[in-house]
Amino acid sequence: MKKLMTMARQFRDEENGAAMVEYSILIGIITAATITFIVGVGWYVTNAWSTLCADLTGCVTNKG
Repeated sequence: MKKLMTMARQFRDEENGAAMVEYSILIGIITAATITFIVGVGWYVTNAWSTLCADLTGCVTNKG
């Protein structure tokens, strides 16, 4: 009976280890997607501000 309980515990522990690996991979994918999204938004905002600044500077120099 002890041997059966020991084998059952080992099987349970192996399942937890596999689940931990799966969750770790999932967290890694979510983290990579989030970082990519943030960098993309940063580039978009930087480009928008640069374009706005160039347009405003162009308007000021043309009037002056």
